[in-house]
Amino acid sequence: MTKPHDQIENEALDWVIRQRDPIFDDWDGFTAWLGADPAHADVYHAVATADQDMGALLQSAPARRAEPIRPAPAFSPAPPPQRRAVGRRGWLGGAVAASLALVGGYGWMTTRALPYVVETAPGEHRTLALGDGTRIDLNGTTRLTLDRNHPRFASVDHGEALFTVVHDASRPFTVSVGGATLLDVGTVFNVVREAHETRVAVSEGAVVYNPDAEAVQLPAGKALRARDGDAPLDVTAVAPDSVAGWREGKLVYDGAPMAQVAEDLGRSLGLSVRAAPDVAARPVRGIITISGGDKEAMLRSVGPLLDIAIGREGQTWVLTAKGP
Repeated sequence: MTKPHDQIENEALDWVIRQRDPIFDDWDGFTAWLGADPAHADVYHAVATADQDMGALLQSAPARRAEPIRPAPAFSPAPPPQRRAVGRRGWLGGAVAASLALVGGYGWMTTRALPYVVETAPGEHRTLALGDGTRIDLNGTTRLTLDRNHPRFASVDHGEALFTVVHDASRPFTVSVGGATLLDVGTVFNVVREAHETRVAVSEGAVVYNPDAEAVQLPAGKALRARDGDAPLDVTAVAPDSVAGWREGKLVYDGAPMAQVAEDLGRSLGLSVRAAPDVAARPVRGIITISGGDKEAMLRSVGPLLDIAIGREGQTWVLTAKGP
C-alpha cells in the first residue's frame, strides 16, 4: 500500500535533517528507504533541493548594518503567551526565518564544508549509493572521505574502493588519492591506496590521472601504479573483467609482487598479513579464491598455491620463502 504523500515528505525531511549531522552514518538505512518505494527518491530530491536552495539564499542574503541598541521601555507585566503545538514543518520554517533574521541583522554567515567519513572494518564489504546514481563499493579496512557540499567528489584515504560513476560532463566526478586526482570520463574503476602507493585499474570508460600534471589517460583495460616521491608511473594492461574481482571473492594477478598479494589478502580476510623481504618482490600470476568459513585456515591453504611458507609473528601472518 502506497503511503500518503505527506508521510513520505515528512520521512524525506527527517533524512535531510539527519544527514546534516557530520557523524551521520546510516547510509544503508537511507539506501533501503529510497529503494522501498519509487516515490521516495522523487520526494527526497524535491525536499533536498529546497533545502539546498534555502542554503544558497542564506549565503546570498544582503548584509545590513545592525540597528543601534535603544533603551528598553519601562517594564509592564503582560499576560503569559498561550502555548500551542508546533509541527516539524512549522519548526523548520521558524528556524529558517530566524536564520534569515540573523543574516540580515549582522551581515555575516560562514559556510563550511560538510565532510564525513565512511569506514569498513577488516574483512567487511560495504556499498554506498550516492544521490546522482554513482555507486562506491568498499573493500575491508577502507576509509573514504566524502563531502555533502561537493557530492561529485571522494577521497580514498586508505584501502580499496570500486567506483561506478554516472558520467556528467558538466560536473566531472573526481577522486583524490595519495596527493593525486583522478578525473572520471564515464567510468568503472578500482582504486587502492596502501603503503605510500596508489593503484588504479579501469574496467569501463576511462580515467585521467592528475589532469593538471601528468594527465595520463587510462582507458578500459589499463592499470596504473604510482609510488610516492619521484618514482615514474607504471602503466600496464589488465583484463577489464578482473578489475575488482575482490567483490566476488577472486584476487586475480598477472605479475603483481607478493607484497601486494599480502595486502590484498589482509584486506579481504580481515587479518594482518605481510610479505617478508625474501619474497616481497616475487611476481605472482594466478587466481586466489576467497571463501567463507575459517579465515586462518583459508590463508594457510594459499601457501602451496604460491609456493611459500606462511607463519605467524604475534597477530601478524607472514608470507616467506620455503625452507630447505
